[in-house]
Amino acid sequence: MVAYREEFLIERGFGRLKGKQLSLTPMYLQSGRRATGLIHLLSICLRVLVLLEFQVRRRLAENNERLAGLYAGNPKRSTSRPTAEMLLEAFQNITLSKVVANRQRYRHLTPLSDLQKTILALLGMPTAIYDRLAVDSS
Repeated sequence: MVAYREEFLIERGFGRLKGKQLSLTPMYLQSGRRATGLIHLLSICLRVLVLLEFQVRRRLAENNERLAGLYAGNPKRSTSRPTAEMLLEAFQNITLSKVVANRQRYRHLTPLSDLQKTILALLGMPTAIYDRLAVDSS
């Protein structure tokens, strides 16, 4: 049976708003305008998550591919329908270190892993953008 007007997708979105990802948790705001602004901001964030998933899933389907390496403890497990949370988790270990020594500035940016490069390619983002951040990295 087909899902009733795909309402499960809408419910999943509200679950994301209330869950760990976007954390719409009870808080005190001094005005209704601030509460409305927060809800608008979080709904934009939700849309970004959905677009991220859509783009990666579409590219994987076009290429008839699966993405491996997203599951902690099981790097060979693959999926054709990764969640945005899984994709973002893959970028969690990136760090930028800035050091000033003898009036010289040095930066070191964690190099991209193969999985991260694959995700960026699926999103249509060139890795050159990231590489430019690490100009001083060596």
